[in-house]
Order: sequence, then C-alpha cells, then structure tokens
Amino acid sequence: MYNILLTDDEQIMIDSLTFILNKNFSEQVQLFCATSGTEALEIVAKNQIDIIFMDINMPGLNGLETVRYIMHSKPGTVVIILSAFDEFQYAQEAVSLGAFKYLTKPVNRNTVIDTVREAMTHVDKKRGQLSTEVELHKKLDLVSPMVESDFIYSAAFGAGNDVSDYFSYFEIENCVWCFCCLEIPNVENSQLLEIYNKIRNVITPKAHCILGSFMMNRIAIFFYFPSKMYEDENPSKIIEVIKSLYNLLSIQIKSGIRAGISKIESSPSATNSAYNKALEMLNNVSEQGGIIFAEEWVENQETRNDTGGIAEKIFARIRAGDAGGLHAFIGQYFESLQKKYDNTDKIKNSLFELLVNVRNIATEIDSSYHNESFDNAFSFFSRENDMSKLEQFVRKLCSECAVAVMDSASRVANPIIEKASAFIMEHIAENISLEDTAQAVNVSSFYLSKLFKEEKNVNYVTYVTDVRMEKARSLLKEASLSIKEISAVVGFNDQNYFSRAFRSKFGMTPTEFRDAAQK
Repeated sequence: MYNILLTDDEQIMIDSLTFILNKNFSEQVQLFCATSGTEALEIVAKNQIDIIFMDINMPGLNGLETVRYIMHSKPGTVVIILSAFDEFQYAQEAVSLGAFKYLTKPVNRNTVIDTVREAMTHVDKKRGQLSTEVELHKKLDLVSPMVESDFIYSAAFGAGNDVSDYFSYFEIENCVWCFCCLEIPNVENSQLLEIYNKIRNVITPKAHCILGSFMMNRIAIFFYFPSKMYEDENPSKIIEVIKSLYNLLSIQIKSGIRAGISKIESSPSATNSAYNKALEMLNNVSEQGGIIFAEEWVENQETRNDTGGIAEKIFARIRAGDAGGLHAFIGQYFESLQKKYDNTDKIKNSLFELLVNVRNIATEIDSSYHNESFDNAFSFFSRENDMSKLEQFVRKLCSECAVAVMDSASRVANPIIEKASAFIMEHIAENISLEDTAQAVNVSSFYLSKLFKEEKNVNYVTYVTDVRMEKARSLLKEASLSIKEISAVVGFNDQNYFSRAFRSKFGMTPTEFRDAAQK
C-alpha cells in the first residue's frame, strides 16, 4: 500500500488525479488531499506519506516552500511537482529540493500513470534498503550491545569483579583507558534508542570505546587508547580527543550535554573506582552542561571547589525550593571557608554576604517574603563565634527561604504544571517519560519541557528524580518497607542504581539515612 498526497488549490485538479489513481491503482493506494501548503504539512506530519503531487502556484505557502519543509523533515518522501509554468528556473529549483519529477499542466493521463509507477518502484527500493538495514541493525543490536552492556555493568558496578576476560574479548591490550559518564538533558524514553545510535555513530569512528545502555538519561562509555598516547603520563592528547568528541555530540545530538571523565588507568581492577570517579565528576558539572576531567580536576580542585562555586550551588537549590538538597552544600561551604580563612571575622563576613544573597533570591521570587531572622542576622554574627551555632543559624535561614520559594511556586503554579506534577506523583513507580506526561496533560512534550524550566527551574528528568528521591526519603524514615521495596515504589528497577542516585542527592546511602533517621 502506498500513501499518496494530492496538493492543489484547484479542486478540479485533485478530482482528476483522484479519478486516474483510483481507476488504475485502486487496491494499491490510499489517497490524501490538501488544497494549501499549510494543510499539506499538517497531513505529512500526521501520516506516513510515500508520494506527493505538489502544485507550485498556491496562495500562502507555495509549493516549492512546502516541499522545502517536507524534504527537511521527511527526506525520503517522493515528490512530484505540478506546474502551469514550463520554465527552467522552477524545474531547477524543484530538482535542487529533491523532487522526483517535474510535470507541467495539463498533465496527460498516461504520464500520470507512468510517473506513479516509477515513484512506486522508487519507494519499493527504499523500503528494501531500509528492510535490509533494519535486519542488519537488529542482528548487531542483539549481539554487540549485549556484550558491551555486560562489560560496562561488570566493570562499573561490580566492585571486585574480574573483568580481564572482557579486556581479552575486546582486545584491550597495551592500552590505557578511562570511564565517561554522559548525561543527555531533556531526553524522552522514546528517543533513547535513536540517541544511543547517534552517540555510537559519532564516537566509534573516531575512538575505541565500549558503550553501556541508558540508565534514565545517563550512559556510561569506556574509552581505551594505545599506551603510547599516554607517554610520560601526559593526558593532554587523550583529553583533546574526548573533548572533540564531546563537542561533536553537543552539535549533532543536543546542547547542554553533561560529562564526567575518570582518571586514566591501565589495570582492569580499577574499573569500579574509575566509574565512580567519572560519576563524581559528572555531579560537579553545571546544569547548563559541560565536561570535567578528573585529571584536570586534581590540579584545579581547590579553585573549582571554592566558596563561590559552592555558594552558587546553594543559590540554585534556593531557587528550586529544595530545602533538603541544601544541607550538604552548606556543610561544604563551612568546610571551604574554614580552609580558606584562619580569621573568624572573615568567615562571618562571608556567611553574612551569603545570607544577603539568599534573602534577595527569596524576595525576587516572592516580593512579599519577609523573615525577621534576617533583620537580626548582623547582630547575631557580631556576638556569636561558635562555628556550630553559626552553621545552624545559616542552615535554618536558608531552609526557610527554600520553603518560602516552594510555597510561592505552589501558590502561583501554572495549572498545566500542577496537573503534570500530580500525574508524576501518581505514576512515580512507573517509567514515566516526558512524552507520557505531556500526553496526560494535553500539551506537546516541547512545551511541557519549557514550562518545567520556567516554573520549576529544573528540567523534567531532574524534577522526576527529585520527586522520587523525596518520596524515598520519606519512606526510609519508616521501617515498614525494605530498601529494595522502596526502590521499586519510587520507580527504580535496579536497587544498586537507586542507592547511588540517593547518595548522589543526599550524601549518604539509603541504609545510612535510615539508620540516622531512626536514632
């Protein structure tokens, strides 16, 4: 069966083509009709159209403009141009756009029949090529990625596992290697296979690597290089290669990709610690995207982990209304200040400046916000020198600001976001994609993603993860469910992955959190 779209602003032309096609190809074709370029685009967007008859001279969006849009979005479509103008410039432009034929009106019946037969043959060839490619990809997808995923899982998550057999299987000899944790922003479940294939197509021609499978929006990649690239333990050549691959991925797949790279290793026994180091680097990358290498991080850790960088993370949690996520960063901030200054007054000045910025963020989001504790902050800092009490005071005010921001957001929440949040909470145990949620609230996935950024100050995947973590934290305070059961309740099929995500979020494992909560 061939889906054919007839586009012409003259109904008589559509009727004439319909008559010819139904008479000669009645069992082979399904016809669609459009009287404007805009209508044609809508039909193409909703249906798999194989062949299009397109008139050039139409009001509004003309035929050539319409073809340009169609060939951009559906490049495999066979387009037959119809025109009352027998002029070379029109034919030339049509051909440059990828048109299959250029016919001038009035069109002879036999010409239409012959052209359609040729177009059908062309479609059949493309279908045959696609079928062959699909079968080949299926075979490859069943073999290579399974072995690669097994290797990645054993190497990354199996502490103490002997992966030397995998090294032999992949012929990783006289090589150095590193782990990469890659996170793709705003990715839907329906896109994962496509993105996986794109990543593979971008990096495998340019570097030796082994890809794991996606875990939510993250994928682990094992890069290996000839030892000579690491002469004199200088990682610059390897870093340069991976940076160029990161840039290609950002251009060809999506901007805002986050990546963390482990140190360069040579022993198979170091795979688990290397993966954890790559994950640690990823967690330090900005939400706006970027790449951090452990090799460079060692050199610049003091500047990267400075008080200013930690303060920015505190401000980000305030804006997100995440009171729970603040505490680890506040602890880091105090440690950083005490390492940086040996003078108590300088530490207190920095703390006071932090609170001024925190209050400004809260009042910027909610102009009615007021907290008397801020008014008394200066006098409190003037008289108090006990670091534990200063830290407790800062934690309290920052948490109150975050709660106020969250309350303000809930009062003025967009009704679409409210519905989406309710849907997410109801289906938190399931694998809910952005597309699923968008469909539930009757908006496009693109628009919903944009709303989450505007209303929640985080992307969709981060929001869902935060909801899962908060629910998990609440359940862990009770003793009725095991950690494995809680993992399933909040939508994690892999308990180990849940534990790592929880630790990344709160700085402790679920077991450690439960023990601390029940003391």
